[in-house]
Amino acid sequence: MSGGRIGGERMDTKMGHGFSMMGGMFMMWPLMFLFLALAIAGLVALILVIIRLARNGTDSRDSAGARRILDERYARGEIDDDEYRRRRNALN
Repeated sequence: MSGGRIGGERMDTKMGHGFSMMGGMFMMWPLMFLFLALAIAGLVALILVIIRLARNGTDSRDSAGARRILDERYARGEIDDDEYRRRRNALN
């Protein structure tokens, strides 16, 4: 007895109301995992942007490079003592 009748209507005995494991619902799993991976990647990217904005865009490498250029200009005599101190304090 593969299907019975209740109230004159045929009753389908397949599980999932007609969806087999190789059918429609099975094909949605990769899409769900893809959506989850994209959501996690987006969250990580958002956290990284927030961290960079919190640091006001200053990077220690930029600061070290600016300090080196300032030292070189001072050594060549392009700026005087007061200008050197003022700019060095601004970098710190």
